[in-house]
Amino acid sequence: MTYTLYGIKACDTMKKARTWLEDNAIAYDFHDYKVQGIDRDSLNRWCSEHGWETILNRAGTTFRKLDDASKADLDQAKAVELMLAQPSMIKRPVLDLGERTLVGFKPDLYAAALA
Repeated sequence: MTYTLYGIKACDTMKKARTWLEDNAIAYDFHDYKVQGIDRDSLNRWCSEHGWETILNRAGTTFRKLDDASKADLDQAKAVELMLAQPSMIKRPVLDLGERTLVGFKPDLYAAALA
């Protein structure tokens, strides 16, 4: 099976995840959502699985630069709209395993999920 790794090419955490997958000979397709965008269905599925609070990267520069009105009264619908408009607000990487996803990169979690 080929997995899909979602993220942004220049991100350091993405580089670690890609290196780990390659070092462990795990085939994957890379989806750069800064270049290719992301669809609403994927975001809603990830938010349902992990919670929008996990998927929306509030620690990143893109989110921190938003005006206060955009950051106020966040819920899943508003978070999805923000991420659709600016995909760099999506936590990365997201590794789609088919039946579930992993968000962020931790080598031990990747090893357990892909064993």
